[in-house]
Amino acid sequence: MAKKTSTIHLRVEPDTKADVEKLLGRLGMSTTDAINIFLNQIILTGGLPFPVMIPRPNKETLAALKEAEDIKEIFSI
Repeated sequence: MAKKTSTIHLRVEPDTKADVEKLLGRLGMSTTDAINIFLNQIILTGGLPFPVMIPRPNKETLAALKEAEDIKEIFSI
């Protein structure tokens, strides 16, 4: 007996969809294949299979951001 399937509808930007389909096609996969892998990884790992966090810039990046803001202020008249 064939497995039953369920449908998931999602909205994505057209360019994102096209880029993903092109890349996955090079891997010999469909978007459906990739989504099924993702969903199975959620089950296997007990959560998202990658970290989800707000990035914390290091001291060097913070200094560069401050320098950019300072330069912006200098040239804003």
